[in-house]
Amino acid sequence: MTQAHVADWKKQEVAELQGLLAEYPVVGIVDMTGIPAKQMQRIRASLRGEVLIKMSKKSLMEHALEKAGKEEKSIQEIATHIDGQAAFIFSKMNPFKLTKMLNKSKTPAAAKPNSTAPMDIVLKKGNTPFPPGPFLAELQQFGIDTTIAGGKIAIKKDKTVVKEGEKINAKLADLLGKLGVEPMETGLGLLAAYESGTIFLPDVLSVDEAEVISNIQTAFRNAVSLSMGTGYITKETAPMAISKAHMDALSLAINANIFEPEAMGAILSKANLQMLALASNLSDEALDEELKEAKSKPVQSVKAVKENKSDKAEEAEEEKEEKTEEEAMEGLGALFG
Repeated sequence: MTQAHVADWKKQEVAELQGLLAEYPVVGIVDMTGIPAKQMQRIRASLRGEVLIKMSKKSLMEHALEKAGKEEKSIQEIATHIDGQAAFIFSKMNPFKLTKMLNKSKTPAAAKPNSTAPMDIVLKKGNTPFPPGPFLAELQQFGIDTTIAGGKIAIKKDKTVVKEGEKINAKLADLLGKLGVEPMETGLGLLAAYESGTIFLPDVLSVDEAEVISNIQTAFRNAVSLSMGTGYITKETAPMAISKAHMDALSLAINANIFEPEAMGAILSKANLQMLALASNLSDEALDEELKEAKSKPVQSVKAVKENKSDKAEEAEEEKEEKTEEEAMEGLGALFG
């Protein structure tokens, strides 16, 4: 039985794809359905130097993955996500950065009949380039208040012509096109990405960076609070725990009149306050001149001394937390780009 002849160009293309699959650590499948050639050129230009996009027949892509699977078995699984007008996208950046870059490369596009509005589409108040004529009736058909200004049709006030999630019919799509309104986005849709034995799907890769960072910051603060509250010392909380222990020891020394060098200032201040409190209950006749003068002047309380030291300790703790959070954010920046 003779084998079917395989065209040389197909063999060469499979070999090329196989080589790229081995060369790049991150391989994605993108859907190019419905992207006009002009916009595809813009997308390629914006991604040049960062990724390599390679279109091919579905059968050849699957065959290349099958061959690559002999060296790295799990890579074959991405073949199940080849759909529509698919293409390979090769990159050396992680899948999260790749997704972010693809989203940034998307460009505005005109609405097509029966497409779904991605947001509320609002026609803004202002002049149009059209003179009075048939176009006036088209606008009024959608309940748009119009007037004539400077020989041109003008929209009198903002008008929502379709709400998010609703279908855009053919007449409205034509109207939006005439007005130059491009409510849609067109670009490469990442169907799946493969890296180091793991397949990442769009719902995992499309993350809200601000929310993720906020959640990590909250988790960090909660972890610090738990560590401090339970006395479970870690590398991050050790400076704060030592500072707290120092302040607790200082407070104990002051309240128990333990004559340690660091506590002496506060102890003397406390004794001075007690002396003045006693003096305030005595008549001036029972006091010498020095006490009379001291009695009339404001004196920093022991509480103020403690609060001053406590404030410095809190500032040191906050600086430590900020530094650790900054380090965490640097790590996230490296992940998301």
